[in-house]
Formats: sequence, structure tokens, C-alpha cells
Amino acid sequence: MYLKKVDGPRSVNTADGTIMTLADLPAATTRRWVASRKAAVVRGVLYGLLSKDEALARYGLSEDEFIEWVRAVSSHGEGALKATMLQKYRLP
Repeated sequence: MYLKKVDGPRSVNTADGTIMTLADLPAATTRRWVASRKAAVVRGVLYGLLSKDEALARYGLSEDEFIEWVRAVSSHGEGALKATMLQKYRLP
């Protein structure tokens, strides 16, 4: 059995003790961004599974959009990433 050479870690341990791998991230061709997929990308970057620049390039995100995802998760949790909750969690 051969393992493909990848840059960076193959898996990381998150704060709650779960193991996150590259397979846990959404596909690079993702077009429909639900809250759980956004949260997976944020967790992947925060725990060092991939860099912010890699995430931006892989998913075609703007830096501002990604920063808003991180801010929403850190302030209000994963629920703030839901499109239906924008009015509730939007800052004045």
C-alpha cells in the first residue's frame, strides 16, 4: 500500500478530541455552501489542516468572505453561518 505524498499534515486533532482529515473537507467543486461545509473549512484552517491561502484558492473564496465565516463562528457558533440567520447575527 502506498500513501500519496501531501504537503502538510494528513490529519489533525481538534479541541473536542475528534480527528479531522482532508477527506472531511468539502469537495473543491462545492457550489452550495451550507453551514456545516463552511464550518468544516473554518475548522480545517484553524487547526492547521490547510492554510488560509490554500482554502481560498481551493474553494474560490474571497479573503473577506472567509474572514466573515471565521468571525461568525467565533462570535456565535456554527448556527451563525446559516443563510436564514443573517439578520439575527449581523452586527449593527
